[in-house]
Amino acid sequence: MEQPLDPRGNLVRPYAVTRGRTEPIRDIPIEAVLLASSAAVQESRFAGHDKYRIAVLCEPKALSLAELAALTRLPLGVTRVLVADMVADGLLELHSAAPRTGFTERMDLLGRVLGGLRKL
Repeated sequence: MEQPLDPRGNLVRPYAVTRGRTEPIRDIPIEAVLLASSAAVQESRFAGHDKYRIAVLCEPKALSLAELAALTRLPLGVTRVLVADMVADGLLELHSAAPRTGFTERMDLLGRVLGGLRKL
């Protein structure tokens, strides 16, 4: 059962969640796919409320960074910082959907995604 939204909004400032950091320790693409093991969910209990929520969401199925930001209702930049920390700590596995070869291949992927969105 989902809790009702607080009309006052989020009471914690984003910089408080990331301890003042605005840049992730590694670049995580928005389409990157993330997955957590059940052991990672247990370990993330001690990493903070938001990291625990991310691990719980990523345990049953893989989710993209964009999906995590939407489901946790955190700003994308905040989610990116938290996820980068979790990948560095071994709490999440990172699987990039983007080709590693170069700019042209990445632009082709973005073009296919945009074409799919336009068909919706």
